[in-house]
Amino acid sequence: MLYTSERDKLRQFYVDCWKKARMGLPMEAMEQMVARVIEMHPEYHAMLENEKHLGNEYKPEDGETNPFLHMGMHLALQEQVTLDRPQGIQKVYRQLGEKLGDVMATEHAMMDCLAEVLWIAQRDQTEPDEQAYLQCLHMLLFKH
Repeated sequence: MLYTSERDKLRQFYVDCWKKARMGLPMEAMEQMVARVIEMHPEYHAMLENEKHLGNEYKPEDGETNPFLHMGMHLALQEQVTLDRPQGIQKVYRQLGEKLGDVMATEHAMMDCLAEVLWIAQRDQTEPDEQAYLQCLHMLLFKH
């Protein structure tokens, strides 16, 4: 099955990045980004060091969070902020970061908006609504 094969390759990439980081090996820019996100999540370290967990399904209905999806959301947010796409996300990230005083708390708050917009787009089979996303992000500034 293509999905499983691609999923497993992506998960193995996370494992390999973490291994390189722990061993102090040279890393490409993307590997460094992944390693930084992993470093921020010590709760995932043991799982990434024991490859038998790579095939886990992580079902939300069982109360599980998919660590690979979670880390991927961090990477997506970081990329959006770097590119300022949607336009204005850099400013929200900076302002929310100043309020919360913590990169992880900032990204976790913003991930709720990203997840919601992606879920709606998937449900409706449309492109993610950037304006709804920015509106949700701006609302975070008033909540925090």
